[in-house]
Amino acid sequence: KLFNQLQFRFIGPHGNRMIAVAGEPGNPNVSYSGAASGGIWKTEDGGVSWKSIFDETEDSSIGALALAPSNPKQVWAGTGETFLIRPAHAVGNGVYKSSNAGKTWKKIGLDLTQHISRIAIDPHDPNIVYVAAQGALYSHNKERGVFKSTNGGESWTNVLYVDDKTGC
Repeated sequence: KLFNQLQFRFIGPHGNRMIAVAGEPGNPNVSYSGAASGGIWKTEDGGVSWKSIFDETEDSSIGALALAPSNPKQVWAGTGETFLIRPAHAVGNGVYKSSNAGKTWKKIGLDLTQHISRIAIDPHDPNIVYVAAQGALYSHNKERGVFKSTNGGESWTNVLYVDDKTGC
């Protein structure tokens, strides 16, 4: 009965097709939201206000977001729209990493994956990262499957590859 009086309301951020969200472990006030059409927004007050934090990068289309559970200042973004239900899709240019909670970003590889659908970070070692890549939508390419880094994104190994037509 207590919750029957609650109603949905818009709390932001403005934009469209929010495709990826990530929250800071243990801190419900800090969340990140990424848009397929471009941009990452951050709130530090539980959604009351949002700040755009990905404007200075080469590619703004977001497919995946993740925070390192053992170091929530480490934020990872995979680019490229992954809602594949319409004829035009924003193509990404790889993975970006922030070591300071989204203040600055560094591009760290997987440039030709085009559409990254998921990032998973080892809960005990933030240098071990897995990235699921869909690859090119309308052509064959070998930059598909699951990639792994054991050095925080300095290098990547494709650890699950089916063929040049099958992505993750």
